[in-house]
Amino acid sequence: MTELKGSIESYILAKDGNRPHLLTDAFAHDASLAMTVKTAAIAFPQETHGRDAIASVLVSDFALKYENVYTFCVGAIPTANQSEFSCDWLVCMTEKATGAARVGYGRYEWTSDVASSRVTRLHITIEEMSTLPAEFAGSILNWANRLPYPWCARDALSKDAPGIETVQHVITQLTR
Repeated sequence: MTELKGSIESYILAKDGNRPHLLTDAFAHDASLAMTVKTAAIAFPQETHGRDAIASVLVSDFALKYENVYTFCVGAIPTANQSEFSCDWLVCMTEKATGAARVGYGRYEWTSDVASSRVTRLHITIEEMSTLPAEFAGSILNWANRLPYPWCARDALSKDAPGIETVQHVITQLTR
């Protein structure tokens, strides 16, 4: 039996590394995804049903536009036998077409099957997604590469963080 923690880690590795096959370890075949997007800077369907459709939206289609993706679950880590879990998230990445840096944050709400620990429902809230000029990408990605991955304590976010206003704002939002 895979714990929910392992299913979440499989999802992050799948999304960040463009490995949709890993979602078989993360999501139940009939899983559902709900998205609440509070910014016009990125778009996703509000509802997606089925693991294959989720893989398309969150991994394959996503990888067509973005690379150098680092996704962090910020705060607590799910405990053994936990079937519901919520955490904040941070993402740092670049746009393939322009090299522009992207920094965003929001909230994950996970529900899993007790027997298999595979995710049956994921609700993702995107609070903010900012686009910065390509010249900021190096410092943002270097910072992201030094953070604990994929589970990141709130107090680790500010360590060696670039002094870019957008990054500092996101850290403030995630540590308040």
